[in-house]
Amino acid sequence: MNDYKRILVTAALPYANGPVHIGHLAGCYLPADIYVRYQRAQKRDIKFVGGSDEHGVPITIRAMKEGITPQQVVDKYHALIKESLEQMNISFDIYSRTSNEVHHKTSQDFFLNLYNKGLFEEKETEQYYDKKAKTFLADRYIIGTCPVCGNPNAYGDQCERCGSSLSPEQLINPRSALSDAVPVKKKTKHWYFPLQNYESWLKEWIIEGHKEWKNNVYGQCKSWLDNGLQRRAMTRDSSWGIKVPLPDAEGKVLYVWFDAPIGYISATKELTAQWADYWCKEDTKLVHFIGKDNIVFHCIIFPAMLKAHGDFVLPDNVPANEFLNIEGDKVSTSRNWAVWVDEYIKDFPGCEDVLRYVLCANAPETKDNDFTWKDFQDRNNSELASIFGNFVNRTFVLMHKLCGGKVPKLHDEIIDDKDKQIIADIKAAKEKVESLIEQYKFRDALFEVIDLSRKGNKYMQEKEPWIVAKSLAETPDAQKSIDNCLHICLQLTANLTVLINPFLPTTAKKMLYMMKVVDKMLDWGNAGSMKLLSVGYTLRAPEILFRKIEDAEIAAQIEKLKGGLVKAEDTSNKQQVASAKEEAKKPEIQNPKPEIVYDDFAKIDLRVGKIITAEKVEKADKLLKLSIDLGFETRTIVSGIALHFKPEDIVGKQVVVVANLTPRKMRGIESNGMILMAEDAGGKLHFVNPEDSVNAGAGVS
Repeated sequence: MNDYKRILVTAALPYANGPVHIGHLAGCYLPADIYVRYQRAQKRDIKFVGGSDEHGVPITIRAMKEGITPQQVVDKYHALIKESLEQMNISFDIYSRTSNEVHHKTSQDFFLNLYNKGLFEEKETEQYYDKKAKTFLADRYIIGTCPVCGNPNAYGDQCERCGSSLSPEQLINPRSALSDAVPVKKKTKHWYFPLQNYESWLKEWIIEGHKEWKNNVYGQCKSWLDNGLQRRAMTRDSSWGIKVPLPDAEGKVLYVWFDAPIGYISATKELTAQWADYWCKEDTKLVHFIGKDNIVFHCIIFPAMLKAHGDFVLPDNVPANEFLNIEGDKVSTSRNWAVWVDEYIKDFPGCEDVLRYVLCANAPETKDNDFTWKDFQDRNNSELASIFGNFVNRTFVLMHKLCGGKVPKLHDEIIDDKDKQIIADIKAAKEKVESLIEQYKFRDALFEVIDLSRKGNKYMQEKEPWIVAKSLAETPDAQKSIDNCLHICLQLTANLTVLINPFLPTTAKKMLYMMKVVDKMLDWGNAGSMKLLSVGYTLRAPEILFRKIEDAEIAAQIEKLKGGLVKAEDTSNKQQVASAKEEAKKPEIQNPKPEIVYDDFAKIDLRVGKIITAEKVEKADKLLKLSIDLGFETRTIVSGIALHFKPEDIVGKQVVVVANLTPRKMRGIESNGMILMAEDAGGKLHFVNPEDSVNAGAGVS
């Protein structure tokens, strides 16, 4: 990082042919925003640019479907996408669009630079042509029957029912999407970029020079290079796009994947007169955030274009994410199988940070991951509300109750080992989070922030200031002990505000308000400090940071998602929709949780326990209160298994217990752990226990 004077961050340009969904957020916009907010907090010179990709076949196809012009399409969806990203607090310095005049000129100038150097190869080929519409047809304009699955509405490049990659020649009974006419072959001239000429340079630059890139990025690049590169056409026959700036190029436009990445350059030009500092000076760090489907364009084609041009810096890193599936199935906009950002904002007002949290905690950083509404609810209720929010709320409530609403003094003379440990944890958290963000490991970085709040809860539970307060009259140092606990907890809260800001900016703002401090506290240099809040400073009353999300809200979202499949119905494609509906009717199978590293698992303390007593919890049909012998102590654990087991039938059974969970009150009973259960396809619970009897307290590994 010290080798660079400035950083330029880009996030992939979304096609302005529809709204953005949560897969877009998880793929590139959220990780880019986290990285940018962190770098801003570090006071580094950084620009964050993006915009809408408004050219190409997807735009014209959407215009055909909606019966409007391509310009009306991009105007409509650019505004919707821009608003959705703003509402999710994606903090672009500029969010531009490729229909802007500055972009057209920048792209044409780039093309002419390569053309004047004689780098393009002019080539005449035969392509499909619609005689009735009098236009050449891109592959997506050709529709026919899929030879693999029989879908009568497969495109010339892909069947969206079975996912097969196709070419127009493979379609059965091909027809034009414009006029329904049978397409014919016709000669046309285009300009090709000789990508094969840059193969040796790309191998040296990527394979030898960027081994630090993420495995998925490095591996995909190596695969492309190992298979050999071919020339690629950089122009298309179309009336929609950036006109090719040559006298003999009537009816030709620049290939969308030629002009789209140049959009990063033109957006920077719009943003600042010093744009060349960010694009042409070697001490700039250029980082592209993208999804895995864009790797080849950002790591091979665009760098080769930049190298050919000669005036621009090359990307330092391209931290691409994998795909985010929805409820076990891949996102499909044609089937309406998606969670749309604009609809989420309407359905969960004020919960933008919750979605940011869930998408980061479950980010597809190393492999495809799955978003489920149940996981969304569990992460909000069990992690954000019950761990992070609970710690902050308890700290403020007790500070007002036991310290007069002011930051108490830290009494050095009675600091004990527990105090020293949590102070060390606070200081260590900064270094951990910082290192992980710099490595683009945002999921792990977020875990460290939440884990610090978890440690805060444990520390407060061990110090029990509410119990100590009962002995104020008899114990001379009781108030000092309370002061120390709450002073440390308040400083920890201030540190959490700094650390959580890149991830959950709205939550950080709420915490600043509660502490009556300004944005200056969010400077990264403040993290790890135990002097963020001044002794004697009066703080505001606590606000609930995260509300609980109810079962009914989740049920409504699942019903909405599955019901959305009906909206995708096309009378000419009923088989596809019927298949989708059948899939939606299948019983839900819980998918594996997101991938964790060994260190995550090692934090869980699993112990064998023996149930000593079991009794029903009053006014709670599902809960049993269990006394469990762990060998070193007897624990009270409240478990939701009353509908599956009679209390008298489970006494004496051995169980596996998660022994290091933060205590939690359920129906007024403090539960100190969790027993592990397995659920079969019929919903019946089964004990997870050792095959042979072992001593209570034995570890499970």
